[in-house]
Amino acid sequence: MAKQFSGNVFEKVQDEQRQGEVYEATTVLGGKKKMYLESYGCQMNFSDSEIVASIMADNNYVATTELSEADVVFINTCSIRENAEQKVRGRLQVFRQHKKQKPDMMIGVLGCMAERLKSKLLEQEKLVDLVVGPDAYKDLPNLLNKVDSGQQAVNVLLSREETYADITPVRLGGNGILAFVTIMRGCDNMCSFCVVPFTRGRERSRDVHTIVEECRQLAEQGYKEITLLGQNVDSYHWSSEDGTETVNFAGLLDRVAKIDPLVRIRFSTSHPKDITDEVLHTMAAHHNICKCIHLPVQAGSSEVLKRMNRTYDREWYLDRVAAIRRILPDCAITSDIIAGFCGETEEQHRETISMMESVRYTMNFMFKYSERPGTLAARKFEDDVPEEVKGRRLQEIIDLQGQHSLESNQADLGKVFEVLVEGPSRKSDEHFCGRNSQNKMLVFPHQGVKAGQYVNVLVERVTQATLIGRIVD
Repeated sequence: MAKQFSGNVFEKVQDEQRQGEVYEATTVLGGKKKMYLESYGCQMNFSDSEIVASIMADNNYVATTELSEADVVFINTCSIRENAEQKVRGRLQVFRQHKKQKPDMMIGVLGCMAERLKSKLLEQEKLVDLVVGPDAYKDLPNLLNKVDSGQQAVNVLLSREETYADITPVRLGGNGILAFVTIMRGCDNMCSFCVVPFTRGRERSRDVHTIVEECRQLAEQGYKEITLLGQNVDSYHWSSEDGTETVNFAGLLDRVAKIDPLVRIRFSTSHPKDITDEVLHTMAAHHNICKCIHLPVQAGSSEVLKRMNRTYDREWYLDRVAAIRRILPDCAITSDIIAGFCGETEEQHRETISMMESVRYTMNFMFKYSERPGTLAARKFEDDVPEEVKGRRLQEIIDLQGQHSLESNQADLGKVFEVLVEGPSRKSDEHFCGRNSQNKMLVFPHQGVKAGQYVNVLVERVTQATLIGRIVD
């Protein structure tokens, strides 16, 4: 059984860099010593924090919301963008100030920054006591014992086997409605701008039976939406040791969707080179597989995509979009876009703009290119697009996406959507909010409904980010 603890475990706060979400522990896990945990970045980091919380709970730690009370402080880090790293460094400075008042406090960096910056964090800057990579969380008790005996501790070894399939996660979603299940770890795609293969290691898929069982337990506990996570879920591939059973991502989706038709299934992230028609037809066959695909394009120019080592070109990407539109006409498509990658010309930037016009994404994560040390791009290409040009191009992308998001929402006026109620809206306790299958947020008067219910909502007004309406029969 997945571990359950009372209280609101994590308060979500949108990261101002839009690189993910920030999570702060806010519940008691059970034990004697106190742990304070923050997680920055993507949903994979959030899922990893659930694994860490489980391991720490098994070693008699309780979580605290008060930093000053903590015996152990963990920050689960993101290394995708330079701004994300700067945010983490700022938090570490705050932690060190608290350590001056409580010298026995242990400070640990977890996750993607661990391997890349271990020497700086431990020795040069002396900001932390232990550094733990994404594949070494089971070693946390031993590492904490080392620190307790006066040593610095580090384990950033990457694994070709570790999937944490034997760890029962502590569910940190807080509302008992939404849950994340990691189906694979690592990445074999060597995109030239990306540090993930170096910070999370090679790709390995988790045993399909453990995934299905975890999802089954979540359904039995009343969870209504499960998101399957991986750096590239479409390349999920598991075979039994005796070779008698092989399951790809479409097969996994089918098995999970059949557990309970009232439990929604989402997944992230898809890679354009791997998403197949079989996956799309599986989505079409199950009402409870949500009709939203995050399909990062990164750039609209084939030449830029080649420098990015994305292993597809503009035509391939548009073919995959056409397949989605053909097989799943009501499917939303979201994306990631990088402005100002190495060598990007104005004409190539215009190709990204035209890609956006062709696809008309419902939502986008949009960034200026940020060179990451150790990547192929850092070694091979000059970061030669001036910052002011990057900023101007990014703003053009943001402005166009805002227009497309608003137009997409305006097209939903007068429609009725099935919505999973998540809880009170941020602005008013008299209104509830929830998402439809396309992952659009709807806000509506609560009208006596409860979180976890499905309701039909008629859209009467829209903003760029939200559909606003009322519950109808």
